[in-house]
Amino acid sequence: MASKRTSEILAIFDEMYGTDWRCYLKHENAGQLLIATILSAQCTDARVNLVTEDLFRKYPDMQAFANADLKELEQDIHPCGFYHNKAKNIIACAKMLVEQYGGEVPSDIDALTALPGVGRKTANVIRGNIFDIPSIVVDTHVGRISRRLMMTEETDPVKVEYDLMKKLPKDHWILWNLHLITFGRERCTSRSPKCEGCPFMKYCKEHKGKAKDSK
Repeated sequence: MASKRTSEILAIFDEMYGTDWRCYLKHENAGQLLIATILSAQCTDARVNLVTEDLFRKYPDMQAFANADLKELEQDIHPCGFYHNKAKNIIACAKMLVEQYGGEVPSDIDALTALPGVGRKTANVIRGNIFDIPSIVVDTHVGRISRRLMMTEETDPVKVEYDLMKKLPKDHWILWNLHLITFGRERCTSRSPKCEGCPFMKYCKEHKGKAKDSK
């Protein structure tokens, strides 16, 4: 059961953003979300969505990605950055999915993380959004704001994930990521957070530090 403090924080987020799950990466199936999530590393969701609009028409399934020419795929995904490694991983990942899973994306965490270019973050995006398996996705927003809200002191994403699994009720594992992404973009930014009037001031490590420094 979540602590009183955690429950209060979750209630504020629910009031602000609701409890509907929504994925910012546009996709029609598990394979598309997997490719989009690989592309989203060090890239904005908005840019990925622009790229995948044409990409998924050109490569309609995993077999098409598995057969892709590396140089051509690099050009197709160039705007997403790190295009050489991403293209190499996408082709290798697609080949493994075709050979071992008939082109379908598995739900098992170990099977997912064994795929080229797929870490726990990507795997948890798939598990949560496609298979409705409670999963915590730790990106830069989740890590930063979770530390500010004193939900963890860890900086390693996997350790952050395990800390949050202990503190958050399962029905908020996916929502935590969605809420913190929105809050991180709108208000709790990395360099210049808009702290004045923030509903989380009494829970925030950064605000407490500022208050102490002002005395």
